[in-house]
Amino acid sequence: MAERRMFAKTIIDSDLFLDMPQSAQLLYFHLSMRADDDGFINNPKSIMRNVKCNDDDLKLLVAKQFIIPFENGVVVIKHWRIHNYIKSDRYKPTSYQSEKDQLSLENNTYVLSGYKAEPKRIQDGTIMEPQWNHVGTEMDTQSKVRDRKDKIIDKDTYCTEPNKSAPVPAAVIELILNDRTSYPIYQSDIDMWQELYPAVDILQQLRAMLGWLSANPQKRKTRKGIKRFINSWLSREQDKGGNRQYGTNTTEPNANDYSMSYQAWD
Repeated sequence: MAERRMFAKTIIDSDLFLDMPQSAQLLYFHLSMRADDDGFINNPKSIMRNVKCNDDDLKLLVAKQFIIPFENGVVVIKHWRIHNYIKSDRYKPTSYQSEKDQLSLENNTYVLSGYKAEPKRIQDGTIMEPQWNHVGTEMDTQSKVRDRKDKIIDKDTYCTEPNKSAPVPAAVIELILNDRTSYPIYQSDIDMWQELYPAVDILQQLRAMLGWLSANPQKRKTRKGIKRFINSWLSREQDKGGNRQYGTNTTEPNANDYSMSYQAWD
């Protein structure tokens, strides 16, 4: 098995990757370094514990579709063939041939057989990766939230079977942008963030963000940068232990804590 591993900037410099907490990014690098020559790892939880990461980081890598899990606990790096090309004289085939047989390659990316792609999401003008659903199988928390909303059409999402009679959902809260327009947050967004940051009172933190943006007009974000701002704010709260207790916000956020962290962003 080759001892050296490489990482493609197209993957690790993407907003989808950089929006994750640093602990999840760290776990991804460690998993990739210990994968076999086909990208398979048989002890992801042991690696997770050894590098001081937690289950949420592993679940987030699954939710963001950077790794593909199998029922026996083995995982594979989805973009392995984009990251690494191993010469034939150094290549050692994986021991997990039955798992490999369940995969196919699309644009050098592993795809689990029997999964179908939903149309690409378009967010802030950026085309996101397609989501993969398996018929009759419950997937990660992000997919489950999306499945419950798959009949709803909003301005950011294209659905496989649009229901033209379905009403457009109302925004729960809107954040002010630097061009004085607003960015709507829907209940589906809140549900997703609550799964990813369980210790945080998501709605209260969104209110805190609105207050901070209102008080700091010169530091408001662009439509492209607002999602990274939100995720980093929530990640910071999660790392601090959160403020969610039985659905009640127990501490008031201090906007000054965030001024240095976010002022440099678009």
